[in-house]
Amino acid sequence: MDNSAAAIANGFFSDAEKERVRQAVAQAETGSSGEIAIMVLPESERYREAEQLGALLLAALIAVIACVAMHHVTIWVYIPLLCLLFFPALMLFRRFPRLKIPFAGGGRQAEAVRARALAGFYEKGLYRTEGETGILIFISLLERKVWILGDRGINERIAPGYWEALAGELAAGIRAGNAADTLCRVVAGCGRELARHFPRSRDDLNELADEILTS
Repeated sequence: MDNSAAAIANGFFSDAEKERVRQAVAQAETGSSGEIAIMVLPESERYREAEQLGALLLAALIAVIACVAMHHVTIWVYIPLLCLLFFPALMLFRRFPRLKIPFAGGGRQAEAVRARALAGFYEKGLYRTEGETGILIFISLLERKVWILGDRGINERIAPGYWEALAGELAAGIRAGNAADTLCRVVAGCGRELARHFPRSRDDLNELADEILTS
């Protein structure tokens, strides 16, 4: 991840919001042996094919408009102009990544977020918790999608539909511009469900950091 991308992820929540989330995680973990981790990344995938398709279509549109304006609607003018415009259009899509999202299908985005969340789960060692009770709340900002992933011990007792409902709630909150409040509510919801199935033991340790992970 480059510095600009890391800055996007790190700056998504204010310092005050980060502290609220940290406290929400700590509070949610007091009633269970579960371990909640939160990861925020600027994107799950580059979607290079979407960049190229979007740039090609934009360049084609501008080339048509330019040819009509110049009264030279011929292939000999259009093709060179299209090639000339393609690379500036590509740089525009790279400079403003949100432009490429309409060209990356919904299924493609969902799969990319799921795969990146799974990679993050193992990269951060969430599978190493005692009792296999680690859970990752993964937020991908470009796609505005959320994936909640539980370890094997959790998945044996809690149906995936519960996490999917919470992930949908959080994604909706992010799209509505209410990310911090919604995240705190979702963390509390995770804590309540974990407490039902994995009550905290007296010798339980905090095995994962409560701070938001951004890389």
